[in-house]
Amino acid sequence: MSASEAEIWRKYDAMERRLAAGLSERMIDLAGLRSGMRVLDIGTGRGEPAIPAARCVSPGGVVVGIDSSEQMLRMARERADHEGIANLELRVGSAESIRPPLFGGFHAALARWVLMYVDRPIEALSAISSCLLPGARFVCAMWAEPERVSYYSMPRSVLSRYVSVPAVDDHAPGAFRYSTIDRIHDDYAAAGLRVEHVEEMDVAVMEATTDAELIAWVRAFGLSRLLAGVPETIQKAWERDLIEEAAQYRRDGIVRLGGVTRIVVAAM
Repeated sequence: MSASEAEIWRKYDAMERRLAAGLSERMIDLAGLRSGMRVLDIGTGRGEPAIPAARCVSPGGVVVGIDSSEQMLRMARERADHEGIANLELRVGSAESIRPPLFGGFHAALARWVLMYVDRPIEALSAISSCLLPGARFVCAMWAEPERVSYYSMPRSVLSRYVSVPAVDDHAPGAFRYSTIDRIHDDYAAAGLRVEHVEEMDVAVMEATTDAELIAWVRAFGLSRLLAGVPETIQKAWERDLIEEAAQYRRDGIVRLGGVTRIVVAAM
């Protein structure tokens, strides 16, 4: 992760954390976390849902968070220290690499908006399974179909009026790799995991009170790359259309974008 990407996440972390807090809470509830449990959090990033999970399993419990980005984990550690969370262990690594005995004996595992991005998801699922105790639950959140995820689809749909926008490749690492129920069931089964429950939650990831805030967020999260090399006149036209299109998401003067997330509960 580049320094500029890390700064983007740092800038918007508090907003996303607040808006998506309900998702972390629901995942923790579905995992059945309680005091004394050992919990594995995959793709901990800036600390969700690892930090609220650590609070939930205290006293006596511990959360081990793993992420491939040392910079992201640094943000998680800063937040944990600020909030007085002492039972959170953070380790740099990939989801595919975790194995007992270094990782093992977990009563539950969590993964929020991360499994879709790993290079070898079935290998990652198998690794997670190998670290769980009998009866443990694995709770994972993944985005649903692109058309139901406004933060991604709406800005790109507007841009497609002017330039060619790459189609979603749901077989490659990306937000929508697990946007179909069948693929979730197939890959989980291949890894020896049984899907027990699936539910959906509409989750916002950004909010803007001004047009400038909306454009800045959308550019920061993916559109800058697509707009690179696009003439300034077209970029300005896109911005005008984006503002107009976003009006349908405005409530009480605030535009919120997000989408439908599937929460999947599985066990061995």
